[in-house]
Amino acid sequence: MTTTNPTEPSELKTIGLTPFIYCSNQPLFHVTRDVPLGDALAMASDFLFLAKELTRDAAFNRDTDRHIWAAHYLTAMSKAVVDDVVKVLERPAATNTEPKK
Repeated sequence: MTTTNPTEPSELKTIGLTPFIYCSNQPLFHVTRDVPLGDALAMASDFLFLAKELTRDAAFNRDTDRHIWAAHYLTAMSKAVVDDVVKVLERPAATNTEPKK
């Protein structure tokens, strides 16, 4: 019987323990669990790219702060995703209780 090792990078998924965007000292959102880490990191990268573009635009358009707030929320989401991925990668590997053959 062939079993997959859940600690293989392609099998790892988010654990959904990381909150972000707080209201009244309570997290309004959190990272969703069971998203493949590669997909989660790709999304964080997209969020950071958009935040970078918005902050660049904000540097040239000083009439409004809407770009800054959008960038703020995108970076908060990105940080939460990366933090959740780090939690998965840093947790000790589950021990296999099955006898080896």
